[in-house]
Amino acid sequence: MKHIPVNPAALPTPSGYSHGTLAGNTLHLGGQTALDADMKIVPGGIVEQFRQAFSNVLTTLREAGGLPEDLVSVMIYLTDIPDYQAHGKEIGRVWRELAGPVYPAMAGIGCTALWQPEAMIEILGVAVIPEERLVRPSR
Repeated sequence: MKHIPVNPAALPTPSGYSHGTLAGNTLHLGGQTALDADMKIVPGGIVEQFRQAFSNVLTTLREAGGLPEDLVSVMIYLTDIPDYQAHGKEIGRVWRELAGPVYPAMAGIGCTALWQPEAMIEILGVAVIPEERLVRPSR
């Protein structure tokens, strides 16, 4: 089985990584921080960073024909777990706005730092996309 990189034009051009890798109908979604189109981490705190990072994940998912309900697991790396917990209700509202009421298997993992020093969150995941919707990007 050939692995196919998935790199949406709407996201910053990757160098040395892919935003996603399609293996069969399973899409492995690379870690996304809150980078915007200008390659800057969005300001405003954990809720805004969650919105941007999760939107970036969903952009890659949609590029391969996936929908949020195709997510089977999501891992969230956090530099400040208490801050995330304190804003949990707001983050939950953002999740439901972007992905609906379906929640995959999830993990929240504390870490000391992320690739961009101002990043507070990085989200990655795995999705299984039904064949009838699957889009295999050309290399």
